[in-house]
Amino acid sequence: MDENNNKTTFSASDVLLLICRKWKHLLVVCSIAFVVSAIISYCIPERYKSTVILYPANSTSVSQTLATDMNTEKGLLQFGENEEVEQMMQMLQSNDIRNRIVEKYNLIEHYGIDPNTKYLYTKLYDKYDDNVKFSRTEYTSVKIEVLDESPDTAAMIANDISYLLDTVYSRMQRERAYKALKIVENEMLEQEALIKNISDSLEKLGTLGVIDVKSQTEMYSEQYAIALASGNINRTNELKMKLDTLAKYGGAHTMLTSQLKEEVQILTLRRSKFREAKIELEQDLPNAFIVNKAEKAEKKSYPIRWLIVLTSVVATFLLALLVLAIIDPLKKK
Repeated sequence: MDENNNKTTFSASDVLLLICRKWKHLLVVCSIAFVVSAIISYCIPERYKSTVILYPANSTSVSQTLATDMNTEKGLLQFGENEEVEQMMQMLQSNDIRNRIVEKYNLIEHYGIDPNTKYLYTKLYDKYDDNVKFSRTEYTSVKIEVLDESPDTAAMIANDISYLLDTVYSRMQRERAYKALKIVENEMLEQEALIKNISDSLEKLGTLGVIDVKSQTEMYSEQYAIALASGNINRTNELKMKLDTLAKYGGAHTMLTSQLKEEVQILTLRRSKFREAKIELEQDLPNAFIVNKAEKAEKKSYPIRWLIVLTSVVATFLLALLVLAIIDPLKKK
């Protein structure tokens, strides 16, 4: 162990002696690294950061909350949870939002990309992904961060992304709601046509004198018995014809009346569904709560020049020391 400690001490001493003997060389190399890294850091364009914080709205159906008596666990004013956060992250990374931002701000020219270059959109999208970041926070919210050489452009892009998020949400929801509305509307119209046919049939039976089979049968039977007992032949024949008509069409009338009640209940349900689908189509509620809007940054976020220079000088010093530690023994030999 003593021998190992001596070797370690000797190695550390060698390093210190090497630094003392070659300090001029090291100073020159570090000075060059300092100058070069400083020049390079000042050649890197400055970029400014703007940030938007969003909370997703919960996914409760608007129609079920406002148009029905159903009690939902979530209200329209409550924030979404993990599921809604994941959905929002996917929406923010959609091609629809990215392409609209690229088109609105002409990012090909803004990023200085040659339109005739090979793999134009690959380079454009890589640059976009470098400058536009989406992340979830520890508070179940979503952060949009945009870096740009112009502080105004960075803030505008960040805010536009948050606005476009709601637009894309609404477009997708309305496409689905419109199809649902058409399906429910067609079913409702078919139900109305069926009820009209039943009502027309009952109306025709009414012209034949069949209105309320049960009460009419009781009334005509009582009157028939009285007429028969009094010997009124004409009245008896008249009532018998009415009873025969009831006997002939009474079953159909009873069946149609019962069917009409059932079909009216179905129509009521379908009209309720139609109203719900119409509310879903016409609703214009925001799908996200904007906590912080992006503002113009007053100072740059990148590059951190002192850190670049310090890292370069330290790395150069260590590399130069390693090279000298290898070369110096060889020269002695």
